[in-house]
Amino acid sequence: MNEIDIQHLLKDDQKRVLKFKLCEPKKFIKNSSHKVDVFECLQSLRKDEVLCDIKLETDDGSIVIAHKVVLASVSPYFRAMFTNFEESNSNHVNIRELDSTVLQLLVNYFYTGEIIVTNENVQVLLAAANFIQLDYVKRACVEFLQTHMDPSNCIGIKAVADLHNCTDLLTTSEAFIKKQFLEVVKYDEFLSLSLEEMIELISCNDLTVPFEENVFECVIDWVKYKWDRKKFLSDLMEHVRLPLTSMQYLLKYVVNEPLLENSKDYVFEALHFHMLKTQQLITVPGTIRCAPRQSDGIQNVTLWLDLTKSTKRYYINWHDPITNLWKRVLDIKNGYWPVHVALLKHNYIFVIGSNYLPRTRSVQMFDLFSESSNWEFSDKMIVDRTHFQIGVLNNRVYAVGGFDGSDNVNSAEVFDVEIEEWEMISSMSHKRSNVGVGVLNNLLYAVGGSVRSTKERLNSVEHYDPSLDTWTQVANMSICRSSVGIGVLDDVMYAIGGYRSGSKLCKSVEAYRPSVGVWTPIADLNLPRSRPGVFALDGFLCVVGGTHNSPDSDSVEIYNSITNTWKLMKTGINYTVKINTGLVFNVTS
Repeated sequence: MNEIDIQHLLKDDQKRVLKFKLCEPKKFIKNSSHKVDVFECLQSLRKDEVLCDIKLETDDGSIVIAHKVVLASVSPYFRAMFTNFEESNSNHVNIRELDSTVLQLLVNYFYTGEIIVTNENVQVLLAAANFIQLDYVKRACVEFLQTHMDPSNCIGIKAVADLHNCTDLLTTSEAFIKKQFLEVVKYDEFLSLSLEEMIELISCNDLTVPFEENVFECVIDWVKYKWDRKKFLSDLMEHVRLPLTSMQYLLKYVVNEPLLENSKDYVFEALHFHMLKTQQLITVPGTIRCAPRQSDGIQNVTLWLDLTKSTKRYYINWHDPITNLWKRVLDIKNGYWPVHVALLKHNYIFVIGSNYLPRTRSVQMFDLFSESSNWEFSDKMIVDRTHFQIGVLNNRVYAVGGFDGSDNVNSAEVFDVEIEEWEMISSMSHKRSNVGVGVLNNLLYAVGGSVRSTKERLNSVEHYDPSLDTWTQVANMSICRSSVGIGVLDDVMYAIGGYRSGSKLCKSVEAYRPSVGVWTPIADLNLPRSRPGVFALDGFLCVVGGTHNSPDSDSVEIYNSITNTWKLMKTGINYTVKINTGLVFNVTS
């Protein structure tokens, strides 16, 4: 059929008129494959160099061929180039800012809508996408970096985010660095920080560090990394909150640090701060270096101790608030009943036993971040005591009171994790068994207890000042209590439950404010409890477990200090075993 015949048929068809009944126009669904088909065709034409009207040349002489209309339809950068600038009349353009491999990847993306991001290309791909204004590719690179961020690369990612104005990535990386500070400082990226970046980091009020000693040590490490950094030490020490380190640490590690020869003012300030505390002066120097950082730190790690009588298998799960992950600690050996658990120096679990096996002074320690994952036996307690209680103050564990096999004791001893040894401290004014122990304002409190020989419960309270090695009597509680739970929330100490006269459990609670100096009754618990686990969490006081005569053995109670109310909550965990004070548990509503 020739062209004349075709034209004849078309004219005949146009004369034919189709007739329809009255009907509404119908809109057909958009052809979903239309765009795909078009771009597949354009990609095929590009590969065959058909209808291509632009050559992009990089510095290494590589040339990528494309269609101007396709580039302009996807990238505002190329749209401006081919419509408003002299390149609109050119079919050859030099792209000096882009690597040839990356340019080829991006041009393929123009035609396919697909991009492959890898560890090797993400940095240059992000720079290129930012340059030629490809928002989708930029977001893909940011998502890749956020997903693959870890302590070894977060500082580099922050620098990349800052360079390419990726505000979300910058915010995420800054938060990650502050939250994972203890891990970040282990890698070379940290040592490569500039002075300005170091100051910006260590001056953060929300830097997550369990102890200010960690900040001091990382500053010293950074300065020692290069010999010419010594001149910056004074600038850095201005942002180290040295007064918040312990007196023991100051005397052992800081005072004699050679690098601080020209920064002694900061050392004197810290020593003066501790002197004011020992004199119990209320006035605190008005400097940021004396103000605690506003972060939770890993000292709020949640320890979950599972005790199974039938199998005598005891193990600890712990929750790291930094990584938001639950981890399992190696099982404690059979036959060992862990009576008391504490967390030391942000990573050591410290376990003492036992009340129910033959008496033992045995102590075990476990490093949460150790690669060996073994429990290590440490120096035994000096006094063979049971029914005592422990407290942690300035990274030292105190064992207070108890029963030595013949009588109650008023002795106490302290374990120094640095040298892994126990030493006796001055004795309390009262012999106390089943005593409650709490820490408030750098003082160790011994609350209530019982006298085994007379079966008397105590309402007396005294606190220990480690800087003076002295115990001081404070106001008595309103009632006598033993096996009492002790918690601290917002500079207030709470005495919770315990035993009153005889074997009577109580659910009453009272609060002690050092500024007022008296114990004040508050709202009662829903259930009477003794030896409960007590801890502060997100502005609330949580009480869990303990001995109580109630079918609600799988409950916890949460105290709201603003409304002075207790809320009873279920955990789904059956606490049929007596739980001792000092253990901390996860709570789920």
